[in-house]
Amino acid sequence: MEPQKPLPEPRQPEGCLVTALRIPVRIVVLVLVVPIRLVWDALVVTGRFLGDTLLRPFGRALLWVGRAVFVWPFVGLWRYVAVPLGKGLAWLGNVLVVVPVVWLYRYVLTPVGHGLAWVYARVLTPIGHGIRWVLRGIGAGLAAVGRGLYAAAAWLARYLVLVPAAWVYAWILTPIGHGIRWVLRGIGLALYWSARVVLVLPVLVLWRWVLVPVGRFLAVVGREVGDALGHAWRIAGHLSLAVGRFLGTLFRWIFVEPVRWVYRTLLTPVGHVVRDVVLRPVAAVARGVGRATREALASVRESVRQARADVRRMLLGGPREPVAVDRREPTEHETRTLGRSTTVLTKD
Repeated sequence: MEPQKPLPEPRQPEGCLVTALRIPVRIVVLVLVVPIRLVWDALVVTGRFLGDTLLRPFGRALLWVGRAVFVWPFVGLWRYVAVPLGKGLAWLGNVLVVVPVVWLYRYVLTPVGHGLAWVYARVLTPIGHGIRWVLRGIGAGLAAVGRGLYAAAAWLARYLVLVPAAWVYAWILTPIGHGIRWVLRGIGLALYWSARVVLVLPVLVLWRWVLVPVGRFLAVVGREVGDALGHAWRIAGHLSLAVGRFLGTLFRWIFVEPVRWVYRTLLTPVGHVVRDVVLRPVAAVARGVGRATREALASVRESVRQARADVRRMLLGGPREPVAVDRREPTEHETRTLGRSTTVLTKD
């Protein structure tokens, strides 16, 4: 089963004041908003065009320049200067600091610490135990004396301070405090009713009978102005879209279509004629000239090569004839020696 959709809330009945305000407000807001929406849509289109054609390529170029100027030099400095320098400093620190400190700790401080621990355990600890036993006896005696003095002081404080103070609180301060509280309560009630009559009731009347109706009226006006702004913005959007389409169509029929017609009906046939009558014959002649030039250059290079060979032959003589080498295999009656291509193992 499909879930039931919640029913729309019933609209509150609107008064005649709301109906009287709605139409004038919407007309005024529509007149004010339409130019703003047209300007806004024009700015949006211009901004998109500038962003796609100018700002985005410029930003990419700035990004590439920033990388080339700032990022890549620092990367090269870190990779080829800072890292090798850091490794060298770490090696020097290990050799100059860590190794001597480890040796000092292992071969100097550790034996000294063991010696001090032995002195503490064998000498200082017995002496400390004896001093503690003496101080414990002295502290026990002082504690007994202190307990006696504390008991005497507590008895004196009880009968000289606490008992008189309790009598004064019960028979003097308590009645006086009750009287002061009654007087302050009466003064507080008088001030409360005076402030309520003088301040609270006028403010309450002002809030209930003046500010609340004015606030409701302003809320109605603000709500209607907001609704009118929304309707006007949407209507202005449709108007802006229609104006944009009209301007686009007008631009297409005034500029694009004539340019397309000129290109299609005039420039294209002229271009074909120029291509068939001028460019292709010129290209054919150029290819023939290039072919003839290449053949002439090839014949010139061959003549120069032949002349250079003739000069070398006249000055240095002809090349030596290659000596024929007998590379045949030995017959079955011949044996292979050091001067031949057979081995001793192939002898008969």
